[in-house]
This record gives sequence, C-alpha cells and structure tokens, in this order.
Amino acid sequence: MVLVLSSSVYYYRPKSRDDQAIIQALDRLAQEHPTYGFGKMFRMLCAEGHPWNHKRVYRVYKQMRLNVRRKRKRRVPQRVKEPLTLPITRNITWSIDFMQDSLSYGKTFRVLNVLDDFNREALWNVIDVSIGSQRLVRELDRLVALRGVPEAIRVDNGPEFTSANFQIWCQQKGIEIKYIQPGKPVQNSLIERFNRSYRQEVLNAYLFESLSQVRVLSEEWMEHYNGKRPHESLGNLTPKAFLKKHAKKREENNLIYIP
Repeated sequence: MVLVLSSSVYYYRPKSRDDQAIIQALDRLAQEHPTYGFGKMFRMLCAEGHPWNHKRVYRVYKQMRLNVRRKRKRRVPQRVKEPLTLPITRNITWSIDFMQDSLSYGKTFRVLNVLDDFNREALWNVIDVSIGSQRLVRELDRLVALRGVPEAIRVDNGPEFTSANFQIWCQQKGIEIKYIQPGKPVQNSLIERFNRSYRQEVLNAYLFESLSQVRVLSEEWMEHYNGKRPHESLGNLTPKAFLKKHAKKREENNLIYIP
C-alpha cells in the first residue's frame, strides 16, 4: 500500500500558540460576570477590540471548563458592624436565629428561636422539618400579634433573612433589620448564648423519637428558662422577674408627688 502525501503535509509541524492573553481575558469576564455564557463573552471580547476568532476562543473556553455549569455561591453584601447595645426596655430589639438537629433515626429538623434582647426572654420557639421564609413571616406575624412590633430585629445572613419575603415584611411593619457581618456570630452573641444553653440542656440531653417530643420538652424548658432559671447578666434574676422589676421601677419614676 502506497500513501501519497505532499512534502508540505509531510513536513508540517503545528505552531504552538500562546493562549495566555485569551485565558486572562476569559477569566476576568468569568469573575466579573459569572452568569455569562460563551456567546456573550465572545461578543464582549470583540467589542474590546481583540482579534481572536470564535473557534480559537471557544477552544480555550472549553479547556478552562467554563462551559461546565457550576453552582456558584450567592454573594453576601457587605455589612456594617452593628454595635451590640442593650435596649432600655422590652420590644426594642429582637434577636432571631436557626438551629438544626436530628431525631434518633437520623431525620433532621430545624429550630427557630426568637429572643428579646432587653431581658433575654425566649419569645418564640418553632420546631419543624422545614422552616422557609414564608413560614418565618407567618410565625413572626403570630408573635407580633401577641407581643407587639419591635423596633429592630438582629439576624445573620441566612437565606431566610435575606429573602424578599422577610425584608418586605419588616418594611411593612416598620422594623429595622440589623444584619451581622458574615462569619461574625459574636455580633449576635445574645441569641448565640441562648442557643448554647438550649442545645446543652435540651437537644443534646435527650434522644427524640418524634417532633412532638422535641416541642413538648422545648416548651417546658422555655417556661423554666423564662420563669425559674436565674441569669447572671440580669443580676441573678429570671427574665420575667427582671421585666417586672423594670416595670415597677418605671412606675415609681413616673409618679407625681403633690406636696
């Protein structure tokens, strides 16, 4: 068998190409515009005046695996550090946070805790398999109907708290949202301290077979926490006793004495 080749084909050696400039350009666009596909990126490169043809750019695009769609982390906006100032009375600032645990057979569940920063009183405790932003708003509506509207709510940057449902609800109620900085749970230390006590004394202390068991024991513990458990930060008073003492003191200060 005889193979006929021209000398130019026989002696041809592909030229090595330096694609570093294309790599840098595509990487920059991918960082700045993570949702853009190849077509939009290529048109932007053409608009910037780059002479590369689409075949060459697409080859580099695939080598960089930019054609493989990856789930990207949602960017959390920059937050201003909020000072943890203690309110002068109840219903000024609430702290809200989520916890997670599991039943004895492995099924996970979530816990929503709401705390009044003034007297550290546990206001609300919701336990369910799933608690999304719509459920969060419904539970807060129930709490507001019982306790009134707070001036501000301190939360982290979880998806439920950054959702449109929660933000619109707060705006309609005239509530300021105090977001802590990402990765700084110490800025929400009051609810974090409460969560630690709740985990040690309830979640880690029992093996639960059902959500109803978790709810019953949590309700009993919250009654003990608010009415019988002394707090060093409150002068060894319970949250309810501290609130009564504060209310009595305000009444005394508001009395008008007629000589």
